[in-house]
Amino acid sequence: MLVSSNWLSRSSAHGVNPFFKVDPLATLVNALAGRTFYWELIWPLLLLLPTLLLGRFFCGWICPMGSFNHFVSDLGATARSGKARMASNRYWKGQATKYVLLIAGLVAALFASSVLGWIDPISLLVRSTGLSMLPAAATHKHAVVAQPHYGLSVLLAVGFLALLAMNLRITRFWCRVLCPLGALLGVLSRLSPLNLHKDRATCNGCSRCLLACQGGADPVGTEPWRKAECHLCLNCTAACPQGSLEFRFSSKAALPATPNLKRRTAMAAVATGLAAVPILRVDTLLHKSRNAALLVRPPGALAEAQFLARCIRCGACVRACPNHALQPTFNEAGVEGIWSPMLTAKIGYCDAKCVLCSAVCPTGAIAALTPEQKGWDPDLQTHSAPLRLGTAAYDKERCLPWAKAIDCVVCVEWCPVSPSAIVLETGTVSDSDGKPQKLKRPHIDADRCVGCGACEYACPLGQPGVYVTSQGESRHLLQF
Repeated sequence: MLVSSNWLSRSSAHGVNPFFKVDPLATLVNALAGRTFYWELIWPLLLLLPTLLLGRFFCGWICPMGSFNHFVSDLGATARSGKARMASNRYWKGQATKYVLLIAGLVAALFASSVLGWIDPISLLVRSTGLSMLPAAATHKHAVVAQPHYGLSVLLAVGFLALLAMNLRITRFWCRVLCPLGALLGVLSRLSPLNLHKDRATCNGCSRCLLACQGGADPVGTEPWRKAECHLCLNCTAACPQGSLEFRFSSKAALPATPNLKRRTAMAAVATGLAAVPILRVDTLLHKSRNAALLVRPPGALAEAQFLARCIRCGACVRACPNHALQPTFNEAGVEGIWSPMLTAKIGYCDAKCVLCSAVCPTGAIAALTPEQKGWDPDLQTHSAPLRLGTAAYDKERCLPWAKAIDCVVCVEWCPVSPSAIVLETGTVSDSDGKPQKLKRPHIDADRCVGCGACEYACPLGQPGVYVTSQGESRHLLQF
């Protein structure tokens, strides 16, 4: 990934990341928040059906986020004594937190908010590594690609590394305490016929099974086995010197235990989900915040309310953009919209031929597009009006021809629209000696401008004299 000759190839240019396709949590949130049901919703069955048969095998054997946590947990285990490792690997009541997060997030999804996507493990991993860790590694010293830059990458890195660091204290902290996907799979795993059986007659209470337990499932001795927490890693059976532990298909487990979630806690989780939606949206000032005009979304993005309902903030579209024009938002879309994508033309522009962001979006928040449907490329035939992200405007206090009577046509040369969306008006001005001088001043033809941002990107000024706003956008009005 890091040694490719073009950073574009690092993205999933051939389609949606397969982990997103089989992610039941992302699919469920998308279906509830977006009120959308389509045939691709059957993909998670590839994960759900084996879970109903075997249990949380995904957490123990496949999940990439779990692999990161497991690796760091092993590093922490080598620095602790056997007694400390056993204590760390026991079940503790904080593991119920992930069920609270799951309930609150699903309740919020019922009210068209996909904030649970912030902590979906696949979304979290793709966002953290793709927008922070991998770009940091892609330096000229270690790879042959130019290093991309993303806003808030330091914050992403700090948060991700902090989660990993917690594994040095508590084995697989993220998986056991915070992961909402693990909570969902844990609930379903209770229906699995595969159970852990303990032979009390041969167990000598050595507790070696705890030394390698990843999920805090309490396989030890006469303690209740917590099936919903078990990652099915099979370490306990391998570690038992007496052979007292065995997984086998049967109707009953040895002393099974249910998730430790009290009724009051469950009701508090529901209340949290209900309260979260209006609280997160209160700072948008009824969608009239001062940053609204500058919030330019990717081509094909749905109408704002529906876009936020379906976007899980995974960062796949941001990472796929070859010009790095897409950047994660912070306060531009309010708290609810944090990490959602926006066009930042000072960094890059939207290429006329590119539709990668729509190809990699796992939830349909950005509708699938073809270059013909986008309608920007003059070499392609299209029978519909071009999709518009917004309209450019000149800051006449900064633009060189307007502010200082200096000839500059860089923006005209960069405009990809044919005929150009920037027209030049020839006028006469007086120089410092009072002599008349002819000067060409640019104007935006609002009927032709598609809001690609090429003019803003190419402007030679440090603070561009032309900028793109979302005014006149039609990114979601086209029918595909």
